[in-house]
Amino acid sequence: MSTTNDRPAADRHRPVFLRRCLELLGPALQEPGATVVDCTLGLGGHSEALLDAHPGARLIGLDRDPSALRLAGERLERFGDRVTLVHAVYDELPDVLARLGTGPVRGVLFDLGVSSMQLDEAERGFAYSQDAPLDMRMDQTTGLSAAEVLNTYPPGDLVRILRAYGEEKFARKIVEAVVRRRDTEPLTGSAELVALIREALPQAAMRTGGNPAKRTFQALRIEVNGELSVLERAVPAAVDALAVGGRVVVLSYHSLEDRLVKKVLAAGAATTAPPGLPVVPEEYQPRLRLLTRGAELPGEAEIAENRRAAPARLRAAERVREARA
Repeated sequence: MSTTNDRPAADRHRPVFLRRCLELLGPALQEPGATVVDCTLGLGGHSEALLDAHPGARLIGLDRDPSALRLAGERLERFGDRVTLVHAVYDELPDVLARLGTGPVRGVLFDLGVSSMQLDEAERGFAYSQDAPLDMRMDQTTGLSAAEVLNTYPPGDLVRILRAYGEEKFARKIVEAVVRRRDTEPLTGSAELVALIREALPQAAMRTGGNPAKRTFQALRIEVNGELSVLERAVPAAVDALAVGGRVVVLSYHSLEDRLVKKVLAAGAATTAPPGLPVVPEEYQPRLRLLTRGAELPGEAEIAENRRAAPARLRAAERVREARA
């Protein structure tokens, strides 16, 4: 019997905001030999389209998930030595570029959050709609699983995680239920956790906002993979890696990610001059020019074509000058 793992990557992944990403990155990739970095390679949909659209471009693809790298490698094999794939988390971008001897790059793309493959493979434990072991690691070769977090973290830390990363109003009630359960036997499965959350929440909270487990699963996934701390380092590193005229595009899927991206790009697009200077010297001028007015949202047609695009938020910027000396 075939599994989702047997399907080619192109059949399993429809890239979000694909046309818009091509439009935004395209002007930076016109010159032969231009390097673009896909920091979240996934199943390679965005990368494939960029390589097709720009036959002179080279791609460096990063992913922390070995399964994604293998599948994307098969998809991108036809591009030969134009493609370099690296097993790395995206905040390791500076180290990867240094190791490869790559100078400033012309484009950087982030498509954040959980990938189609990780959601579709029940055994990874990302989806609250399917029963599976509570794993949620994007790289299953390292780190604590979601089950280990739930069963070993002090209650106060679990409450903090659910509030900070899931914006869960009923964090304390959920954690109290988790602690009662783990005192008798460890939590191991996603269906078990969903049922426990449903029992813990007031009835009124069950009638709004979709699946009541969504926020808890998001919080656990962010904690397990260190997503926000990684992103906090990765976006400034991407801006630093850009050549003048290079562009960065970021797709985020919840407000916590989008806020971080907005903060970094807005800071880069602002002057750093002390207040009151009659003329702003070059070294205090903005490093970035914003290419989007706020965060762009998917249109109805995009969502109809790909339901996973619904929560997406897109921001982009262009490097307009060198770093201050």
